Amino acid sequence: MPYISYDKKEISFKIVYYGPGMSGKTTNLMQIHRSLAENLRGEMVSLDTEEERTLFFDFFPLDLGRISGYAVKFNLYTIPGQVYYEASRKLMLEGADGVVFVADSNPHRFDRNVSAYEMMIDNLASYSVDPRAFPIVLQYNKRDCQGAIEKGSLEQAISMDVPSINAVATEGKGVMETIRTISKMIIEGFEI
Repeated sequence: MPYISYDKKEISFKIVYYGPGMSGKTTNLMQIHRSLAENLRGEMVSLDTEEERTLFFDFFPLDLGRISGYAVKFNLYTIPGQVYYEASRKLMLEGADGVVFVADSNPHRFDRNVSAYEMMIDNLASYSVDPRAFPIVLQYNKRDCQGAIEKGSLEQAISMDVPSINAVATEGKGVMETIRTISKMIIEGFEI
C-alpha cells in the first residue's frame, strides 16, 4: 500500500528486492543508483556484515515524475539472503507494493532459489497479500554463468506465472529493464 502525502502531493511506493544470499540484489540497486542522474535518486544506505553485504536493507528513494499532480517516488530495498535472517526478510515485505525476485542462474543454486521464493510467498501471505494478484518480477541474474538454469524453470517449479527478465547485474544488463517492468506494474495497478 503506497504512502500518500496529500499535503506534499507525493506518492511513495515500496519495492523490495528479494532472493537467496549472493544472488545479486544489492548489485542491482547499486547499478540502478549509478545509472540515474543525481536529481532522480536519493542517498543509498547499505548495512554490511562479514557474512554478506546486506544485513537489513539497501534503500534509496527514486523520483520518477508525477501522476495526477502528485510526485511519484519509489523506495527500493533489499532483504538479507541468509535464511537465519528470516524475521528481517519478512519484516521488509510489510507494506511492499511490488517485489523483484532475484534468482541466481547457477544450476547448483536452483533449490535455494525455489526455497527462497516459497518463503517469500509465505511471508507475503502472512500480510494477507495474494501473490497471484501482486506485482512480482522474476529476474534471472548471472546469466553469464556456465550451464545457467533454463529460463522458465523456476516458474515451473513454483507454479507461478510472473514476468521474467534475464540479467547480468554486474554488467548492468537487464537491471533497468527489471526496475521499469516492476514500476510499470505497480503504477498500472494504482488509482488515486
